[in-house]
Amino acid sequence: MKTITILTATRAEYGLLKPIIKKLQKCNELKTKVAVTGAHLSPEFGLTYKEIENDGIAIDKKIEILLSADTPAAITKSMGIAMLGFADYFADSKPDALLVLGDRYETLAVCCAAMNERIPIIHLYGGETTEGAVDEAIRHAITKLSYLHFTSTEQYRKRVIQLGEDPQRVFCVGAIGTENAVKQSLLPKKELEKRLCFSLDKPYIVVTFHPVTLERKTAEMQCKAMLQALEYESKEMKVIFTKANADSEGRIINNIIEKYVSEHNNSVLFDSLGQTLYLSALKYAAFVLGNSSSGLSEAPSFHIPTINIGDRQKGRIRADTVIDCCEDTKSILEAIKKAKTPEFKEICRQAKNPYERENTADTIIELIKNQILNGKIDIKKKFYDIEL
Repeated sequence: MKTITILTATRAEYGLLKPIIKKLQKCNELKTKVAVTGAHLSPEFGLTYKEIENDGIAIDKKIEILLSADTPAAITKSMGIAMLGFADYFADSKPDALLVLGDRYETLAVCCAAMNERIPIIHLYGGETTEGAVDEAIRHAITKLSYLHFTSTEQYRKRVIQLGEDPQRVFCVGAIGTENAVKQSLLPKKELEKRLCFSLDKPYIVVTFHPVTLERKTAEMQCKAMLQALEYESKEMKVIFTKANADSEGRIINNIIEKYVSEHNNSVLFDSLGQTLYLSALKYAAFVLGNSSSGLSEAPSFHIPTINIGDRQKGRIRADTVIDCCEDTKSILEAIKKAKTPEFKEICRQAKNPYERENTADTIIELIKNQILNGKIDIKKKFYDIEL
């Protein structure tokens, strides 16, 4: 029997991979293993591997890699630890394929280990651009390490081909997160309040803010500017914060927000909400604020405004529901004012999500089965040239 290993290192990534894992586990022709690493195993980030176990998904291996710092040097060292740990894991387990999602540094390190072990890599969501983040280069590097590619839009599919990947190995399937938002059974508002232990008696904002990793020492200034803007909304609205990722300067952001929440009883901070709680929170939110990719992919499916701050998501395809603004308080306040207008709310109600596509997860499963079970994978890739 062929074996496929699925990698997950963060809460957001697991939320997207969950339906894929569940469907692959039901496939009698394939054996599915889940390898867990990164922030999942950190108490500071909520020990979110427990969410995986609570979902009834067996974890094949836990590999700790995070250091207690988030400097660029510490992240590089974590990548080194990841390569060491996964070198042993792949040498022992020898899966027939590795499935990865996204663009994080842990994923790149693991893919390097898989490449050296001659394990074919299946990559979800290449071809996207995030010009303000180091993820931009990492994503394209993972594309070149990978054999089989699934993209969220046709434009992103063309970019993967432009990187020299054969069109017969590149498939546009839509975004799993968007399919989750549309199809998943979400909580009633009263049940959401109960699960959050937080009253939603006023309109509320969902906020996730990450460091812009291609900038140096801007996280503190940008986060404080955002919180100053929220100060003006504190009497009218409530705020649900989720923590930043384990990126460089991510801990700076989390510490600042923790202090803000301790001084403002209209706000609450979570290490991780998990997929159901997070999507349920989006469903009833007045708008989304920050610079998370979910504001561009999942939030538009709920027809609510997204205020996207700064350059972290620069270059990504956007729905009409997204308002881009600069990182200063004045620009953020202007964006909030626009998001609250009846005119923009109507635009959101009519807007389509460019990442939506029919049967995303099922399509991915069928294509994976077709490639692995029919012996179509040949890791001796030829570079696909395009005419300029």
